[in-house]
This record gives sequence, structure tokens and C-alpha cells, in this order.
Amino acid sequence: MYIPQHFEVTDKEDIFAFIEANAFGQLISMVNGSLFSSHIPFLLSNDQQTLIGHLAKPNPQWEGIEGQEILVTFQGPHDYISPSWYASVGVPTWNYQAVHVYGKCEPIFEPEKLTNIVEGLTRKYESSFEEPWKPEYRESLLRAIVGLEIEITEIQCKYKLSQNRTKQDKEQVVQQLEKKGSIHLSHAVKSEL
Repeated sequence: MYIPQHFEVTDKEDIFAFIEANAFGQLISMVNGSLFSSHIPFLLSNDQQTLIGHLAKPNPQWEGIEGQEILVTFQGPHDYISPSWYASVGVPTWNYQAVHVYGKCEPIFEPEKLTNIVEGLTRKYESSFEEPWKPEYRESLLRAIVGLEIEITEIQCKYKLSQNRTKQDKEQVVQQLEKKGSIHLSHAVKSEL
């Protein structure tokens, strides 16, 4: 990913918090000589060295993925930024937050590991409900998925949040994003003031 220095994020704690908060990512690899992408939720391992997820077994992406260098992208809030919002001269642009994770993927078929993956995802996404669903897995359901463990080899993080603009321009961007209802992005830009 192209990352000008003023948009680069290197703080690991911030990057991993972003991944946790925006864990629905795109798994990108080669399938039969062509790029292929699947949109799936991921878990970050406790040691922050591995991404964990699963694919439906009919999805051809898992076949041949073992040992490939893969890319997982995570995206946060994003929106169009009009140059009319600036006090100084500018051009149309887009503000956004994104993390790219590179790694080596290993397919997982063992029922115990698959159960742990599904239970981990369920725990994460059911935890906000008043009465969380408690999973009961039949072996036939676990045979319908392939687990994924991705050993992280490189992380790139870019927050393009008007850091290259004046304070006055950034304040205008925040105000205009709030008017548009782009609240999460306005908060992110505000953190750069």
C-alpha cells in the first residue's frame, strides 16, 4: 500500500485495536492463477501473531492457499472530502483508515480447532447481546467449513485523516463530516487536531 509518511501508523497497540474494532476483512489470495477475495470476520490471536477465521468448504479459496503469501485488508470509516471545505487551496480526496496484513495461511480441518474458531467468533459477536446465543455444533456443520490460521509476516497501516492540512482545514473537515453524518470518521479526524 502506498503510504506517505504523514499518514503512516506504526504504533502496534493502535493497529491491533483497529483490527479488533474492524475485524470484518477481505482475504485475498490466488485461485487458479487469478486474484480472489473473500469477505469474512477474523479474530486476532492473544499473542497478536495470527489471524484466525474460516471459509465455507465450497469456497475454492482454501484449496491451494497453504503456504501462499496472502493479504488481509481491514477498513475503517471513510468518506469523500470536498476541497470546498478548505480555507486554503485543495483537491477532491478521500479520508480513510486501512490496515493491510500479509501472512502465510494454513487451512485447519481438525474438529476441535474448528470448534474453537467458531466459538471464538461467536463469543466476540454475541457478547453485546443481552441474551447471547450459545452454540451447539454438530460435527456435520464443522465439516462444512475450513478453518484458517494466518501467521502475520508484515503489517501496513494508513490513516489518511487530513494530517497534511492546516488546523483550520481539519476543523472544517470535522464540521462537514459531522453534517454529513459521517460521525466515526469525524471523530478520527478530530483525533488529529
